[in-house]
Amino acid sequence: MPKGQSTKSPAKSDRKRLRIAYEGQPGAYSEMAIRQLYGKKADAVGMSDFPTVHQALRSGEVDLAALPVENTLAGTANLHDNWDVLAQEGFHAVSETVVHVHHCLMAMPGTRISDIKEVLVHPQPIIQCREHLKRLVPKATITKGDTAASARQISQSRAKGVGVIASRLAAETYGLEILHEGMEDNPCNYTRFLMAAREPVEPRKGTACKTSLAFTLDHAGPGSLFRALGVFALRDIDLARIESRPLHGAAWRYRFFIDIRRTAGDPKVDRALEHLSEMVAELSVIGTYPAWPES
Repeated sequence: MPKGQSTKSPAKSDRKRLRIAYEGQPGAYSEMAIRQLYGKKADAVGMSDFPTVHQALRSGEVDLAALPVENTLAGTANLHDNWDVLAQEGFHAVSETVVHVHHCLMAMPGTRISDIKEVLVHPQPIIQCREHLKRLVPKATITKGDTAASARQISQSRAKGVGVIASRLAAETYGLEILHEGMEDNPCNYTRFLMAAREPVEPRKGTACKTSLAFTLDHAGPGSLFRALGVFALRDIDLARIESRPLHGAAWRYRFFIDIRRTAGDPKVDRALEHLSEMVAELSVIGTYPAWPES
């Protein structure tokens, strides 16, 4: 059985409600991902950074962790550590969701766009909203900030003439007025999240799923990656994604991450993974989980 694969059922929590950790403040896009999957059946627990989120899951402080792993505009930039942790820590991806990122320019109620002298923006939205910022607030100072955390800051300080780019949920959470919705220059802006758990959850047979896995190759010579991926092509298994990441402490060696599309319970996939495990130096099955529609 490849490393990371298990048929154990998840341990049942003594709590009646799920606790799900995410990086950020209430109103963050990660909280939106949790609400999108679980509605009001879960408590979203904001934390200061991703290492704290990982530790909360590891220690059992929370049941799940909401981890952004990919964006349609930025790829996996700034999200690599989440993939590395999933591959190395023995966490299991148990569900997937995709959030359509709509950036909003917001400020204290009564503020007009012409009043804005400064805009607090996370580095990613600065890139994603560059043209709208130039057109709407060409003379405003652009200051590095967070999304939901900056919205909270403005709400508490009641600062005048200061705008924030964040989510609609952040505006609702902190009582700010949306001055312009759809600040993103490219409307095709989606972030994919995986919910990570300490134990795997086996999807119902027949469910359309993805399986995420990671593997490393030894120095097997030319064609080793081709042969590794061939175990899926030989069985008509569709690859949805492939990416490589440098191995820490091993110059010019890489860990490969792939997602495959499958139907839960398909024995072809199990045979492919058994075949792959014979060809690679290390294999981690990150998880099999229901695929979010159109992802």
